Amino acid sequence: MTDTDLHPRPQWRRATWMSLDGTWEFAFDDDDIGRTEGWQDGRALPLAIDVPFPYQAARSGLGTRDIHEIVWYSRGFTVPPGWADEDLLLHFGAVDYATEVWINARLAGRNRGGHVPFSFNIAPFLREGENRVTLRVEDRQDPCQPRGKQSASGVPVRIYYYCTTGIWQTVWLEPVPAMRLDGLRLAQAAPDGTLALDVHLHAPAGSWTVELDVLASLDEDAAVVARAATDAARASASLQLQLAEPRPWSPEQPHLYGLRLRLVRDGVVLDSVTSYAGLRDFSARDAHFYLNGRRTFLLMVLDQGYWPDTLLAAPSDEALRADVEWIRKMGFNAVRKHQKIEAERWLYWCDRLGLLVWEEMPNARNWSLAAEEALLAEWERAVARDLNHPSIVAWVPVVESFGFPALRRHPGQQAFLERLAMRTRRIDPSRDIVDNDGWEHTNLTDICSIHDYSQPAEKLVARYADMQRTGQPPAKGWYKDKPLFLPGGQYRGQPVVLSEVGGFLMQPAGQQRDRLFDYYGNAATTEDLWHQYRDLMAGIASLTALAGICYTQLTDVEHEQNGLLTYGREPKFDPERLAALHRELFFSRPD
Repeated sequence: MTDTDLHPRPQWRRATWMSLDGTWEFAFDDDDIGRTEGWQDGRALPLAIDVPFPYQAARSGLGTRDIHEIVWYSRGFTVPPGWADEDLLLHFGAVDYATEVWINARLAGRNRGGHVPFSFNIAPFLREGENRVTLRVEDRQDPCQPRGKQSASGVPVRIYYYCTTGIWQTVWLEPVPAMRLDGLRLAQAAPDGTLALDVHLHAPAGSWTVELDVLASLDEDAAVVARAATDAARASASLQLQLAEPRPWSPEQPHLYGLRLRLVRDGVVLDSVTSYAGLRDFSARDAHFYLNGRRTFLLMVLDQGYWPDTLLAAPSDEALRADVEWIRKMGFNAVRKHQKIEAERWLYWCDRLGLLVWEEMPNARNWSLAAEEALLAEWERAVARDLNHPSIVAWVPVVESFGFPALRRHPGQQAFLERLAMRTRRIDPSRDIVDNDGWEHTNLTDICSIHDYSQPAEKLVARYADMQRTGQPPAKGWYKDKPLFLPGGQYRGQPVVLSEVGGFLMQPAGQQRDRLFDYYGNAATTEDLWHQYRDLMAGIASLTALAGICYTQLTDVEHEQNGLLTYGREPKFDPERLAALHRELFFSRPD
């Protein structure tokens, strides 16, 4: 694997694939007449859109911010010779929100969930020559729909922004064998070189052999450092091996091993997939975090993953990499990706460049039983997609009680929050879970996270003076005296992380003050911003009882101008100046 390989799914790569990004035909369907009139028959649509950018984004070629809750896409494509001899998967990285897909006027499948991938085998629907794919996408302004930072009104206000409707991640084709490798779970990838894998097959029970080569690096020509093979009578297999002279993964040395899997039957290789693994252990004890046995302070920055011309969709793979590089240049060792399941290429760059990640589910705004199930279903798919990434160290299914407005008074909502934590743990028991980031935790949270925008630094430090002395965090939070724990819950010695701090706003000339200014600190100039940031960080560094922090935020977003970078990714001050400050305050003290 090389850095120029733009495979949409870097941890599960076959050699042959084809992008369908580019110009598609497009239509708005405000009156919901498309299905009645038969638009699914593959007819030409009147507009053009540049996929994978949503119609609200300038890069889509449309760029209208008007609300359209139903949209259609269509395009022709030609299947290369031999690709449909067995199965042909049509992959969607993410489509917001409910999608129906037709191939040559025949329904191939449906999906609900705007932030996770899905795919269909379209081989049975193909014909000779050119084929046609058509999508109907429904994205209601529904506050019970998992929507992250997309405004439920469609109009940016306070911490909410323009919506992202329809296709917003890569669309691609992949020819695959009928009997094939279907998935990989890294059950263990430890610093001592222990590597254990569970492999799932798209096949019936039978006489299969699964072979594994471990490569010294991601270079496809790298030396094979270990091999394993096992016979599988069922449609799954487990392999375990021990690597000699292991090289652990860390932000300072993000070493990755290449993995090459093969499915074999009667001596014939039926399928081959490449992946990778990082050897690392991340754990919590004594109210602190330990990476590979070494005490590690989490210095995070909040990253919302928005861009001026493309909104939630990344402008390019280079843009995803650049954001990770900015974070590292500024001296942070971790990032909290806020209210977004980012494209897998971004996680690849976190793995490759060395950045610890808290992954967070986009939440709804209001509560209903249907909203609970929608959140759970999509979150489970996100965790399953990403659990092999060494960069991810915590899962965050809910933030600030978003979607659960009666959490303190509603035992059913409390029970569901615990259910979310337990379901997450069953899918991935190896990582910490922040059940409800910011406040109103249950007894099940592995991390006691607190949002606190107290200003100035002296006020923030004073709030945690007792914790510094006793180890016990305050009972109530900064925002409206929200309790840190729900009724029946209590702090039990978990690491305490100030997972939102700072947020110094700079008001652009001519812009009306938003209600955000009632909560965040304010800076009149970049030099003022620097002094306030430095003083805040110095105060936080004095609170040695903390296990980590997250500064709000990496970039300006829309009207929310409190980034360390502008919306266009220009630094507000020298990144090395920031990195030097961080080294002095947080990474020069002994473990």
